[in-house]
Amino acid sequence: MDKDKGPTILVVDDDENNLSLMEAYLIMDYNNLLMARSGEEALEKVNTNSIDLIILDIMMPGISGYEVCEKLKSSPDTESIPIVMATALSGKEDRIKSIQAGADDFLTKPVNSLELNTRVRSLLRIKLLHDELVQERDHLNMQNRIRTVLTTIIPSLLTIVPPEQKKVIILQMINMVETIIGQSCDDHKETINIDNIGEVCCRAMNQLGGGYYVETSDGDSGTNICTVKARTCPWGKREMRINPIMCNLTRGIFSRIADSSLKNGYVDVLKTMGNGDEYCHFAISDTKNE
Repeated sequence: MDKDKGPTILVVDDDENNLSLMEAYLIMDYNNLLMARSGEEALEKVNTNSIDLIILDIMMPGISGYEVCEKLKSSPDTESIPIVMATALSGKEDRIKSIQAGADDFLTKPVNSLELNTRVRSLLRIKLLHDELVQERDHLNMQNRIRTVLTTIIPSLLTIVPPEQKKVIILQMINMVETIIGQSCDDHKETINIDNIGEVCCRAMNQLGGGYYVETSDGDSGTNICTVKARTCPWGKREMRINPIMCNLTRGIFSRIADSSLKNGYVDVLKTMGNGDEYCHFAISDTKNE
């Protein structure tokens, strides 16, 4: 659910008058309304739009509302969309069949405006909570994925290898982390400058579990400097925090963002927990000090 745009609701009914009535009931509170006049059209709109709730008529020519509901609830991509079955039928068997098809709620026509909006509001609240939980789960899965992969690489870094080889391994790790965190290093690439680059760097590393924050100050001789600090290591475990190689990886991520965004971007490491300091301290500037 897009919090800025608001929820998208799909209303499905083969009767044009019923669609108009539903629209009139909902339009004051919900701007993003989609209409479908058949089960087939409903499935097509679900496939091409991000739908947050469906109000679905049961008795329609072609694919019935029951069949549409069953198809959507049987797919992992659409099973979490709340479905309200709306029908002129009021028998107990029809309600049971709606529940068996996977419907989350049902309304009897003619639909009451207050009842409709109450049901919709309640189900959208549940959908929002579900989406937030999924987002948090995906975030944790990403952190665990990165740490698991890095754990398999760290032992090779601790062995005695030529300095040139260590640089190659660090570069490979930077590329891997940058790929996994997706667009964090590229978001708003055209607009990144010394004023907001710290926020972009913090956002990238905090996705991995870090606790980075920005302190901005003017440097000497007209050099602009953005200070990034952290007391929570993104690499998690204590044995990782005392490993300065992981600090080099953090600097590498910051440098990758600076190199792609600032004309003369440079990252200086002032303090790191990997070297025994109480917190990490990175300075990002738009001019390299000679």
